[in-house]
Amino acid sequence: MSFIQTLNLTHFRSYNTAALEDLPAGFVVLHGDNGAGKTNILESVSLLAPGRGLRNAKLDDIQNDQKHDQKHDMPWSVSARLGGPYENTRIGTGGDPNKQNRRLIRINGENAKGQHMLGEYLSCVWLTPQMDGLFLDAAASRRRFLDRLVFGFDSGHAGRVTRYENAMRQRSRLLQESRVPDATWLSSLERQIAQTGVSIAAARHDFVQRLQNACDQIGPADESLFPRAAINLQGTIEDLLTKAPAIEVETNFIQQLEKNRPRDSITGGAAIGPHKSDLLIHYANKNMQAAQCSTGEQKALLIGIILAHARLIKANKGHAPILLLDEVAAHLDDRRRRALYDILEALGGQVWLTGTDMSLFAPLQNRAALYQIAHSSVTDRLKIVA
Repeated sequence: MSFIQTLNLTHFRSYNTAALEDLPAGFVVLHGDNGAGKTNILESVSLLAPGRGLRNAKLDDIQNDQKHDQKHDMPWSVSARLGGPYENTRIGTGGDPNKQNRRLIRINGENAKGQHMLGEYLSCVWLTPQMDGLFLDAAASRRRFLDRLVFGFDSGHAGRVTRYENAMRQRSRLLQESRVPDATWLSSLERQIAQTGVSIAAARHDFVQRLQNACDQIGPADESLFPRAAINLQGTIEDLLTKAPAIEVETNFIQQLEKNRPRDSITGGAAIGPHKSDLLIHYANKNMQAAQCSTGEQKALLIGIILAHARLIKANKGHAPILLLDEVAAHLDDRRRRALYDILEALGGQVWLTGTDMSLFAPLQNRAALYQIAHSSVTDRLKIVA
């Protein structure tokens, strides 16, 4: 498996500079008070894989405004030296000093063509406190969650979503701002929306089936701790794909877009499409919607889905992803916490954990490297004691 041996931050969030060295292939624990900068480190790791990271942040929000060099306003950067099959490979990302709101990717000191190149070296899966309300949030939150999971499995998915959203915005603008829209341009945009939209729906549908299979592989002992989820995808295009070939669904989608032009010119967007889909999750053994479960059951279900996603990536790529678990242990009882640590160790990937209470990590003892985080600085590596 690939893992991070050395991590360096420059002008990133609350950090001017920071370095974590001699990181192990297993557990990495970041301990410190709330606001110390632990989540910022997790976010920096997440940006070493394709995507916009665990906060889905704008590039301007990442930049540290403190200037230690009065002559140069240095852009933010994150770099790492890898261990495992890509040992001593150096990967990095950061702001472009010559162009605002542009992100650069470097591999072994050379500029890479795009973020997808990072996917050849690292995969990241994360769970943060902000995701705890997933089952109660609007459908848009669950779509973003699903697309992020698909992206971890299929790096081309992010490009499809971006192309779809761009085409949708152009169509809405054309319908709303032009009394007589250019028919050729409008038809071209609708063909692109239909083709890309069907590809998005198909990728989601395929992934949900794979994820469900991974959820179903859980053993009885683990299921009592982290319940098995029943996952379904609800959406017009997804439903049509189960009944007709993709080319027929594309044709139908184009016809619906043409028919709904008057309505869409008023409301914006489009009446149907993968942007209307929802991810439906049930507690399988109770046949209960996740939204109706207790807070503890919802947390356990979400952890179970994240673990299933990690197993799916491992089965597909041959190695486990890097797991970034922000304040996860604090919400579990001692039995579930110990079981989670054992499951994570058996999975075999590098696992980053954060917490404010040192006692939460006592079961790890000599299995983890502990770093104390205080005032956005990393102190010496400490020892976990029971």
